[in-house]
Amino acid sequence: MNRREAISAVSILLGGTIVGSNIFLSGCKDPDVKVAETLSFDQDKIAMMDEIGETIIPATNTPGAKASKIGEYMKVIVEDCYDEKNQKIFIEGLAKINEAAKKKFDKAFLETAANQRHALLVDLDNEQKEYMKKKKADEPSHYFRMMKELTLLGYFTSEIGCTQALRYVDVPGKYEGCVPYKKGEKAWA
Repeated sequence: MNRREAISAVSILLGGTIVGSNIFLSGCKDPDVKVAETLSFDQDKIAMMDEIGETIIPATNTPGAKASKIGEYMKVIVEDCYDEKNQKIFIEGLAKINEAAKKKFDKAFLETAANQRHALLVDLDNEQKEYMKKKKADEPSHYFRMMKELTLLGYFTSEIGCTQALRYVDVPGKYEGCVPYKKGEKAWA
């Protein structure tokens, strides 16, 4: 995924279509949300989420998702904003990614090379796209879609994403709804 595709995807995310969006919109944790018994984020899972994020948004001339501590961000959002059902899907998804890496490369995800991680996540992205096309309204989102959405949202709302990946003006002037854009320029934060 290139930066332009990532920015396009983030604009969709900011429309409130991600899992747990009602919490994002209300700005507080729902006291009725129970934490899944199987939910535990140790340092290995956070490191894995960092690497998943870095594979989705790698460092180029700007820092990647790992620099924005995307694993910690995912942990907080899953614990505080996802309902128990989606928390389980997310955690089980991490195990499924490890299983897929072992099946495809005979190594755990964190032990694979960057090009192997990329190939695996491209396969998972294609899988989630097919799943999302066929899923019914009451069915949960695909686990990789959750991870990808959190990566994009977390990165492009982080200080690094807003100030280095996007164009940023500390103190903006007046609102200009139609600003000329030249191919290859960064989008505005």
